[in-house]
Amino acid sequence: MPRYRLLIEYDGRGFVGWQRQSNGTTVQQALEEAVHAFSGESPEVVGAGRTDSGVHALGQAAHLDLETDRFAPEKLKLATNAHLREVPVVVLEAHLAEPEFHARFSATGRKYLYRISNRSAPPALDAGRVWHVARALDVDAMSAAAKTLLGNHDFTSFRAVQCQAASPVKTLDRLDVLRVADEVHVVAEARSFLHHQVRNFVGTLALVGHGRWSPSDVNAALDARDRSAAGPTAPPDGLYLTEVVYGEPGAAAREQLWS
Repeated sequence: MPRYRLLIEYDGRGFVGWQRQSNGTTVQQALEEAVHAFSGESPEVVGAGRTDSGVHALGQAAHLDLETDRFAPEKLKLATNAHLREVPVVVLEAHLAEPEFHARFSATGRKYLYRISNRSAPPALDAGRVWHVARALDVDAMSAAAKTLLGNHDFTSFRAVQCQAASPVKTLDRLDVLRVADEVHVVAEARSFLHHQVRNFVGTLALVGHGRWSPSDVNAALDARDRSAAGPTAPPDGLYLTEVVYGEPGAAAREQLWS
């Protein structure tokens, strides 16, 4: 039973998130139906992260198992994409993985980008792909505030009330705020994140960018360990899962040959 590792890109608009649900179409469902269409099998496509409704991915990772070994990775990629033509989901890469590889539990890091369109005119081409904030943001102040969140902390103030993580303690490795032309980018990196954590960071940092909060206010919100003490949740439109980080693949997976 071969296990495949996939690299996936998708536009989150029109989906109710990654994970299969009863209230609408999901990215996982689209992929599983595409694989079933050409293989006749019904594997579970296991993602590295359960992105929310409206959240996008440039580098989502996933794995799946098939009963048959007749599909080389490139053939699986092409066949899956052929059956995804009607939805904004694409398999960028497919590789054979070792049996113990798990898209979620083998990951050693996740990287996110949040895009804010910071201009007076609303976006036309990027509508639904950025958060439009018309009022100018003070990026230097936001960057200083972001630094107070780095490291190992109890992030209760920045996780969704419905977050199901066993512990609110996480280690935030990177939280940078950058101006890129008329956009403000927030880049976050950690081994794993809590539900809505990045969006809650962004909503809080926007308060700093507008001069309503100071970096010390952000630190006080962190120390409060209370969701109501932090800022609002930024919309999903601007959030992208850009990369899932893994260690080096094992020799068996690297050396497997496909005819």
